[in-house]
Amino acid sequence: MVNEFIITATRSMRSYASRVAEYLSKFPGFSSFADTMNGTGILSVDHFADGEMEAVVNSSIRGKDVVLFTSCARNEAGIDVEEAKIELYHTIDALKRSQAGKITVFEPFVSCSRSDRTARRSSVGLWIHLKTLVSLGAGHIVTYQLHSDKSKSMLDPTVCAIDDIPALTLLKRYLCDVYIRDLGTLEGRVRSQWAFCSVDAGGEKLARDFANSFGAPLVVAHKQRDYSKANTIESVNILSADPLAGKVLYIIDDMVDTAGSVESLVRALTPHKPAEVNIIVVHAIFSPPAAERLKRLVEEKLLNKIIVTDTVYCPGCVSGINSAGKGLPIPNLEVVPSAELSAKVIRTMTTNKPLGKLLRTFDAAIYLNSPNLFNQEARD
Repeated sequence: MVNEFIITATRSMRSYASRVAEYLSKFPGFSSFADTMNGTGILSVDHFADGEMEAVVNSSIRGKDVVLFTSCARNEAGIDVEEAKIELYHTIDALKRSQAGKITVFEPFVSCSRSDRTARRSSVGLWIHLKTLVSLGAGHIVTYQLHSDKSKSMLDPTVCAIDDIPALTLLKRYLCDVYIRDLGTLEGRVRSQWAFCSVDAGGEKLARDFANSFGAPLVVAHKQRDYSKANTIESVNILSADPLAGKVLYIIDDMVDTAGSVESLVRALTPHKPAEVNIIVVHAIFSPPAAERLKRLVEEKLLNKIIVTDTVYCPGCVSGINSAGKGLPIPNLEVVPSAELSAKVIRTMTTNKPLGKLLRTFDAAIYLNSPNLFNQEARD
């Protein structure tokens, strides 16, 4: 049985939410909800002359569960971070005052997720964000690939649940579908000629996860930061059990911001003479001067492919591959859409089925033997 719910969005993710609703309406048992789910326009924002805002709910949602898509990072509406956050907070308040049922905040990328440490005399942005969402009435938070597993412990599960969906699975499937395609290539070429590299020691877990999924070697990069300056790298050391000459390397990370770490790592890998170096990252933040750095690496033929998801808005990303000169001025950028996975997550939640099957460890050999495995797991 499907719980009665609507999908809506703040201004930052309206077209994304519409794509999710479109995918969802194609699932058996959900077609009758198409009109209800196409509710991304039920919200609006009013601005006062002094700059203050109000979020407005334009139709009755009394007793209905709400899935609210939102982004406080770069977004399709061009709204800056702080305004997007304030709009989100106002929207949850408006939904509660309209007597909505359970409110699920679906924030594919939590932009303040790196502000999760209390080691310094500074605010902890993620704690502030989560505390505000919960205090205003959010009962469930869904996101993709939080920066740290420990971040989930900031929430009391008896008050608000949180689900961190591993978007790395999307990227692994993309590698299988586009660049591997069959079990013979996996066993004969990938496992002997590819390697997966962490961007730093802290990212070893993500890179190891990729290496284990494909049965390929792991490379660990250890970077030394200059903590007196933000986004500054002093040196990078490469740790590998096998020679890297002739290898196809994939650098794995959960996010790329200014691309300073990535540039340092790519240049540190160059003397090892790999066949090619690629980047796989979930959240393409790409703050300046990331585009310039990545473009320079590609033009110098030090970097081949840049594969990301669309959890952070990229113009042209809906088509799957964003070519040079379209949208972000980064050549060789390939963007993997996530709206279909978001629809599967919502379908699973609203039918009261466990999310465990969407969190299952990915095995490339099993997937290539059964290309529809992931879809079938979500369908069960």
